[in-house]
Amino acid sequence: MSAHNQSTATPPLGSVLVVGGGIVGLASAYYLAKDGWKVTVVDRGDFTGNCSYGSAGMIVPSHFTPLAAPGIVMQGIKWLFDSRSPFLLRPSPSLSMISWGLKFMGHANEKHVTRSAPHILALNNLSRDLYDGLAAKLGNDFGLEHRGILMLCKTEKAFEEEVHLAEKARALGLKVDVLNREQMQTVEPNVMLDVFGATHFLSDSHLYPPALMSLLLQRLKQLGVTLIPHTEVTGFVRHSGKITKLLTNNGEYSADTVVLTGGAWLGQLARKAGITIPMMPGKGYSFMTSAFEGKLKHPALLIEARVALTPMGGQVRIGGTMELAPINHRINRKRVEGIVSAVPQYYSEYRLQMPDEKNIWHGFRPCSPDGLPYLGRSKSISNLIVAGGMGMMGLSLGPAAGKIVSEVARQAKPSTSIQLFDPERFN
Repeated sequence: MSAHNQSTATPPLGSVLVVGGGIVGLASAYYLAKDGWKVTVVDRGDFTGNCSYGSAGMIVPSHFTPLAAPGIVMQGIKWLFDSRSPFLLRPSPSLSMISWGLKFMGHANEKHVTRSAPHILALNNLSRDLYDGLAAKLGNDFGLEHRGILMLCKTEKAFEEEVHLAEKARALGLKVDVLNREQMQTVEPNVMLDVFGATHFLSDSHLYPPALMSLLLQRLKQLGVTLIPHTEVTGFVRHSGKITKLLTNNGEYSADTVVLTGGAWLGQLARKAGITIPMMPGKGYSFMTSAFEGKLKHPALLIEARVALTPMGGQVRIGGTMELAPINHRINRKRVEGIVSAVPQYYSEYRLQMPDEKNIWHGFRPCSPDGLPYLGRSKSISNLIVAGGMGMMGLSLGPAAGKIVSEVARQAKPSTSIQLFDPERFN
């Protein structure tokens, strides 16, 4: 089989094979096809089971601090002793996990945050603008709303830390309101809030991920993109510094350019191609509830609990936790109980029932050890472009990553700097 076999009325720029059908893969395919490439996307599933579908649906310029930040290591150690905490590390004897952990600790400092913040913010701002463009092109049937996101704080200490972060955000050009308890109640008047205060990041947005993914898939078909499900990569054939064939359980594929996305599986895919991209899957859970009956107007992050709530599709999606461990599909009910029990601590009227296991979604966030994406052309494989490692910001950064992939493919200057995101920076 070959990605070269489609006929088209006008000669394409060339052929591109995208590996991975999450938001980054689909956005890459969209912008590549718009530019005139002949695009094929292969996905290990059926394009509906990836991390993009169950996300909190938040577009977050507010998240300009990488996961590897000061204090996160000590906080993580404290959380290890609480079975319902938002963080779990399952130690593994594998060298790759030990190496990832050492790299993470080496980047959890203020210097790294200060250097990274403007670049992460620029990528998020680009994505926010591109989402507006997608809403105009696709018809805004994916629930894009610009209401900002509330950072709700139970304690004075957490509130002070969020106010400090808000000051940094303003210095970077973001719009942020600082709200006391009474002001909070005017912003969210239909629910009773039990919080010390909050910050309101007005530059943030939210959407309904399943609707977005469905519309993108429809549009890709209209653009002539070939979508091949249930295709797992088993290897790569390289010759003269290029990938000449992609080997899969579904046959062989070839193209002029290969784009590796692949979410939490990106590290494994990279190893098969012969390069090193450290990656750790961070399992998260989410579920939908109709308990708020349309009363909740703004997405929110419950700061101390590390839980997200987002109104979407007429309900509210609630999600959280970060389990750093080898990929497994077991539902850890204690972690989900932690999410459920956090809600009434902030929204005192709502004591939710534990959802049935069949209604609990789980996915794997692709986490790099420095908390930065991998984005750009490989230095060792000339026709390989990498886009992944977005962590908890995959949906937020998806369009920006896709747009930059299309720019790198045609050797144009990227819309924003990707210097820090070199996919082989750990090689």
